[in-house]
Amino acid sequence: MTIAPLPLLSGCGSTSEQADETSGWSAQKLYNEAREAMNEGAWDRAIKLLEKLESRYPYGRYAQQAQLEVAYANFKLSEPVAAIAACDRFIRLHPNHPNVDYAYYLKGLVNFNEDLGLFGYVSQQDLTERDPKAAREAFDAFKELVNKFPGSKYASDATARMKYLVNALAAHEVHVARYYLKRGAYLAAVNRAQDAIKTYPDAPAIEEAMYITVLAYEAIGMKDLRDDAERVMRRNFPKSEFYALGFDRPSPWWKLW
Repeated sequence: MTIAPLPLLSGCGSTSEQADETSGWSAQKLYNEAREAMNEGAWDRAIKLLEKLESRYPYGRYAQQAQLEVAYANFKLSEPVAAIAACDRFIRLHPNHPNVDYAYYLKGLVNFNEDLGLFGYVSQQDLTERDPKAAREAFDAFKELVNKFPGSKYASDATARMKYLVNALAAHEVHVARYYLKRGAYLAAVNRAQDAIKTYPDAPAIEEAMYITVLAYEAIGMKDLRDDAERVMRRNFPKSEFYALGFDRPSPWWKLW
């Protein structure tokens, strides 16, 4: 889902002017120039103009709009820390604003797309090897949006992204379990795989987690536990490719987007 700056709210105010090229500009003039800069991709200039707008006209709808636009501009400028800070500030200052759902959504999207993106370029990167911190924070922001504003126009997309993030987080845990398995840390592999199964029972990566559990128990000679794990796996995944191909099966789910 592609997002764009929100439509102009309305209103204006006035304070003292600074001695620079924008001296004497009205709130509408500052906002129009900032929007023009954003349309041209001049995000740095847009941010400076929006900050001037809020500083000079702090008590109007233009100021509120500027706060949202600054968050979006920093997102486009690939400044996630500044973008999230701007979102948090807007949420704190305007918890009942009609567009506060946008701030929650943008906050989630910033984390979702941090550093090459969790949703893009997956064919070039194994997401299970990434630090899951951003994924968890994105999930939390989207969850808060959906819980607080179920009727929001962003709720559907947020829900879809939450499902993807659950799968990505599960795959990360399974990747760690496989890492332990390949290095002979079999009990650690079992523990990590079981954590993934308990925490993300419906994620696609759970099939591999069960397979890792079977192999790990077999490697340490725990036949009864190995048989129980295989029985559970065959009941849940009777046609699993792991039985015939092992880890040589086709590319995992996160590389199929």
